[in-house]
Amino acid sequence: MAKVPTAAVAAGGLVGGYAIARWTKKRPLGGVALAAAGSVAAYEWNRQAGPRAATALTTAYVAAFAGSHPLAKKLGAWPAVFTAAGTVAAASWAVTRRAA
Repeated sequence: MAKVPTAAVAAGGLVGGYAIARWTKKRPLGGVALAAAGSVAAYEWNRQAGPRAATALTTAYVAAFAGSHPLAKKLGAWPAVFTAAGTVAAASWAVTRRAA
C-alpha cells in the first residue's frame, strides 16, 4: 500500500471536515471527518517523530481548526480553511522529514 504523507492527511482532514460540514449542513459529520483524519495523523506523527512531536503537531492541528474560525471573518471561509490546512501541512512536513 502506498504511504500517504501525514501532511496530506492533516490538511485533508481540515479541508475535508469543513467541506463535509458545509455541503451536508451537518457540522457533527464534518467533526467526525476532522477527528478521524487528526487521529490517523497523530498516530503517524507519533510513529515517525515520537510522542513530543506528535503532541506538538496535534496541538497545532487543533489550534489551526480553532484559529480558522476567527480568520474566516477576515478572509472568508475557504481561504481561512486553506490557510489553516497549509500551515499544519507545512509544520507536519518540516517535523516528519527530519525524523525520516
